[in-house]
Amino acid sequence: MDIIWILLEALIKAVVILNLILLFAAALGVWAERKVSAWIQNRIGPNRVGPFGLLQPFADVFKLFMKEDLIPKAADKTFHRIAPIITLGIAISVYAVIPFADDVKIGDKIYQMGIAPDLNIGILFVLALTSVGVYGITLAGWSSNNKYSLLGGLRSSAQMISYELSMGLALVGVLMIAGSLSLNEIVSKQDVIWRWNVIFQPLGFILFLVSSFAETNRTPFDLPEAEPELVGGYNTEYSGMKFGMFFLAEYANMATSSAIIVLLYFGGWQLPFPADWLGLQQGSIALAVAQFINFMLKIAILVFFFIWVRWTVPRFRYDQLMNLGWKVLLPLALLNVLLTAVGIWLLK
Repeated sequence: MDIIWILLEALIKAVVILNLILLFAAALGVWAERKVSAWIQNRIGPNRVGPFGLLQPFADVFKLFMKEDLIPKAADKTFHRIAPIITLGIAISVYAVIPFADDVKIGDKIYQMGIAPDLNIGILFVLALTSVGVYGITLAGWSSNNKYSLLGGLRSSAQMISYELSMGLALVGVLMIAGSLSLNEIVSKQDVIWRWNVIFQPLGFILFLVSSFAETNRTPFDLPEAEPELVGGYNTEYSGMKFGMFFLAEYANMATSSAIIVLLYFGGWQLPFPADWLGLQQGSIALAVAQFINFMLKIAILVFFFIWVRWTVPRFRYDQLMNLGWKVLLPLALLNVLLTAVGIWLLK
């Protein structure tokens, strides 16, 4: 019976988290993208469907469902269908190890705020899945049998290889300070604002942030789908809800990157000050709610930053992209590891 209850609890959590991703990361993310871009360009943005245009993303999804699903004759139909599923599935799977708040104690039972938030290799799980996510884009480019799509898929692969190294090395500094690969442990070491890792790892944070832009194919690193050069890159031969799945995966990945940055560098769900100041007890539902809201606000600020950069910074040329990854970020990431090791040794 215990196994059944554990599986049932995990299933309920998965359904709740999936709906949160679809509602906030996708629907609200698309609405925020359009509103922020309109604000930056001195326009109004969506304001017809629903109050403040909030129902516009749902209208867009309905429109995509109604569109014809076209597959080119020369395309590999199997991989053409599988590619968006891989991309979206991996983008959602990462949330399995993300903790949203401290454990809640109700009676004698302790409930974890996540599906598997206390996994002792949580950060490795995240890195592994984000690395595999590029397979969906590469397969989409190859299976479309279109030169533009193929170039977009190849660019995405090269981009991932180039920036994955810098991202992993930037992360090493945080792991050296925390002494653990568990996201729960990393966050627990940042219990107040003056212990946040962004204070001790400013260079590592900048490197991780830039690499996150490259990993999510967001501007100024959106070379795999650069419209002026590749029409739409790996998206060129997709229509209907398959195109919508790639679109949804992009926003889910943006929210995932923001969540990981918050967990690693900004104290995760931890309040900026001790919980005792608000009279909240450890393990209480009230504290978990406050921590969850705090976590969501931090993610929202970073998502806003992702959107702001997209509508402010121009796209790199491909040679500039590669030079930045190999000649700038990689040496700086190695330097950050060395400086962190020296700092820890001196403070012993």
